Amino acid sequence: MILVLRALGVGDLATAVPALRALRAAYPDQELTLAAPAWLTPLADLVDGVDRLVEADGLGELAWPGAPPELAVNLHGRGPQSHRLLAGARPRRLLAFANAEAGHLDGPPWFAEEHEVDRWCRLLAWYGIPADRSDLALRRPAPGRMPTGVSVVHPGAKATQRRWPPARFAEVARTLTDRGHRVVVTGSAGERDIAARVAALAGLPAGAVLAGRTDLGELAALVAHARLVISGDTGMGHLATGYATPSVLLFGPVPPAQWGPPPDRPWHQALWVGPREPARAGVHPALAELDVPTVLAAVARVERAAATRPRWLVRQPGRTAHPPRPRRRLVSRPAPDTLWLPSSSIAA
Repeated sequence: MILVLRALGVGDLATAVPALRALRAAYPDQELTLAAPAWLTPLADLVDGVDRLVEADGLGELAWPGAPPELAVNLHGRGPQSHRLLAGARPRRLLAFANAEAGHLDGPPWFAEEHEVDRWCRLLAWYGIPADRSDLALRRPAPGRMPTGVSVVHPGAKATQRRWPPARFAEVARTLTDRGHRVVVTGSAGERDIAARVAALAGLPAGAVLAGRTDLGELAALVAHARLVISGDTGMGHLATGYATPSVLLFGPVPPAQWGPPPDRPWHQALWVGPREPARAGVHPALAELDVPTVLAAVARVERAAATRPRWLVRQPGRTAHPPRPRRRLVSRPAPDTLWLPSSSIAA
């Protein structure tokens, strides 16, 4: 049994895909269990490498059932909290960044400015497990009830500093519509008001607002079969990368050198005018400097480059790199023999 901790969000899981696949290749006969929020289960199913998901929301508590794992891998952070959480499961071996405070002196040093994909590939390489940082493709689901061939505008983001002004998203959406694109606006349930505002300003029908109306699996299917994605630095951009869907991603305050798509894929454009001093409130200055013509010019570039995408970048439905294994989702209520592992709620 291999236990991997990545108790974060969509983009975090997507950037860990090469490392997860490397672990699967290195230990083909071991069950690979991912400790992550339960709502990420649909995305974990699309990784083609995760056998089971144990619910872990941040670093609060982990309900670990059964015997200690042979191997625990910290793809969550540098410690000490995440190290201690995994150590509490009593694994025979822990792969993690060196952290003296957690009593883990093994492992490579942590580099704060490193790209998130490279960070976890380097961790595994230090332990002799090769990982291909370009292996980012997610399995392509069937579209189901989601529309196909649409251009997706995603104006929301968790942090206010990462939200490009809605009026600019609306201007982009209106221009794309005039050019023959079928535009939809996505977001979480909490972002439905922002999405509705963008749609109204762009003159889109109410039915174009999909915010709060899709689960994660449906959102992945929407992106997998989309024509284009325009988004800030959010999980939506990482889904576009996973499906080689042409995308224009607006970055600030964090640069694309740390979280952006691979720079050798011209069908993904990461726009960045930073660094700039952080704003006290509102959108970050580096993001605010991006104007509509710049974004539309990037759209033209990614659409031209889309014809050059290699077919191997997209994993087709039903095509997996490994034999299917039984997959079950554990509920938060522990079984009688379950060990509760407490830790801090601060990710580290």
